[in-house]
Amino acid sequence: MKSTHHCAQLTKSDLGSTVSLLGWVDSLRDHGGILFVDLRDRKGITQVKFDPHSNKELAAQAAHLKPESVIGVTGKIVPRPEGTINASLPTGEIEVDATQLTIHNLSDTPPFPLDDAGGDKVNEDLRLTYRYLDLRRPKMRKNLQVRHKAAKSIRDYFDSQEFIEVETPALFKSTPEGAREYLVPSRIHPGQFYALSQSPQQFKQILMVAGVERYFQIARCFRDEDLRADRQMEFTQVDVEASFIDREGIYSLFEGMLKKLWKDVLGTDLPTPFPRMAFVDAMNRFGVDKPDVRFGLELVDLTETFRTSSFKVFQATVAGGGVIKAINAKGLADLTQGELKNLEDIAKSLGAKGLAFIKVEGGEWKSPIVKFFSESEKAALTQQLGMAEGDIVFFAAAPWEKACAILGRIRLEAAALLQKRGKMTIRHDDWKFLWVVDFPLMSHDEAENRYVATHHPFTAPVPEDAALLDSDPKKVRGQHYDVVLNGMELGGGSIRIHQPALQKKVFEDVLKIPADVVESRFGYMLKAFTYGAPPHGGIAFGLDRMVALLCGTTSIRDVIAFPKTQKGQDLMAQSPTPVTERQLKDLHIQTVMPE
Repeated sequence: MKSTHHCAQLTKSDLGSTVSLLGWVDSLRDHGGILFVDLRDRKGITQVKFDPHSNKELAAQAAHLKPESVIGVTGKIVPRPEGTINASLPTGEIEVDATQLTIHNLSDTPPFPLDDAGGDKVNEDLRLTYRYLDLRRPKMRKNLQVRHKAAKSIRDYFDSQEFIEVETPALFKSTPEGAREYLVPSRIHPGQFYALSQSPQQFKQILMVAGVERYFQIARCFRDEDLRADRQMEFTQVDVEASFIDREGIYSLFEGMLKKLWKDVLGTDLPTPFPRMAFVDAMNRFGVDKPDVRFGLELVDLTETFRTSSFKVFQATVAGGGVIKAINAKGLADLTQGELKNLEDIAKSLGAKGLAFIKVEGGEWKSPIVKFFSESEKAALTQQLGMAEGDIVFFAAAPWEKACAILGRIRLEAAALLQKRGKMTIRHDDWKFLWVVDFPLMSHDEAENRYVATHHPFTAPVPEDAALLDSDPKKVRGQHYDVVLNGMELGGGSIRIHQPALQKKVFEDVLKIPADVVESRFGYMLKAFTYGAPPHGGIAFGLDRMVALLCGTTSIRDVIAFPKTQKGQDLMAQSPTPVTERQLKDLHIQTVMPE
């Protein structure tokens, strides 16, 4: 079972040669008794001819073939007749005149077309049930090749920068202050559990204490979170940590990685350095900490305009410490009632009571709230928002973060509507990278009335803000940074706390974690820091997200060989499944089913 060539290799220069090929039957065509088979392997397609005039028995054998059957063929390379050349194929000028056929496996009829056009129309659950067939489609095969090429490019880059790839354990201890974990019961330690690693965070910091200095890993991670297009319960991240590095060193190092990756995979030269944007500016201008800057529609602050307004809703919001923000969706005044209702529902899902708006149509401002505005307020709106015929302005009146979030989401929906109408062009390959920096180190959890780490509790404060940890933790900026591309967070990281006293202070005094809990969860780490921990920092990039962007798809399921559905199921292998009573007994576990 050996082939002399792959199915995209043969050309006119091979005419007269005898070759052997292996692959799948892509399609069959019977032309007056002569059977033509497009033979496919992972490289491409070669046409094979079975001619009953030259070999009647072989042609009869080939007549039993079905699409997707696995065969081996030996034959002579001959030119295609005039008028039958396929210029779209590398092998389009030749065909194999078969002299021998081995049928390795006949295929049943596939449950859906395996070409890209037909496969894309199929329900995704059906594709995932027959994932081994879905992966035969050219697009899916190409996605896996891009993923391989991306991983190789990343490994080559970090090798050139003298990093060491180190594997860290998948079985770790439970750290319930993070995302929800997958717990793994221990058979030999009854009643005790491992947790599948959410990230190698603590291990890679320990590696810095160990003197590794430059670590990376393409790491498998697990989080028991709700799934969506850009999130899976098990995912892959490019995990990196380095000693004796500051934020500027991080920016330079990872811009180099991304520049090489885009060049190796797409042949695209990315301009560096990437722009940087403070968290507060990102929220104020775009309403989100991962802004898509390929288009405008920026938020405008109108708080001062309405501080003494006769429109009580706006005036009361400002008096209560909130803000008034607006965006002008230029040219979208023609949106339908259904589209407007959908935008209102989105705003309500984010905590708004409704979605105030003003349409400019026929030279008039059309809105239920216009009657409450003074002439000076109208003039200010016209000047600040650039309102013109055909525009629609949306407002949010709420506490700062909520107002930003509401309009940030409305901004994206409005852009999609404008693009649908042909009034805005947002290109997938318009690569707008940026660093979002200066995040708050702490956020206040109103429900629990305590501070929580915005990124994670190992993030170092910006040095000039460190003194505020005692008096006003919410004003402390963290040395945290995110890489954002076209509205998607590709990766995030920080410079870490490396002083045991400061780390203990953050745990106990700021986050209010009891000392005994700190000792049980992080005692080994604090102890390690007492033995000469170097300054260090790092980052983790979502490999699945990066590859999805490189492939031009919106779902990471398209670039993972065997993903789970949005319900966390593997439809092909039919998991998860119940286990036997014996297995549960061995693990000292009893299950209680919900009513």
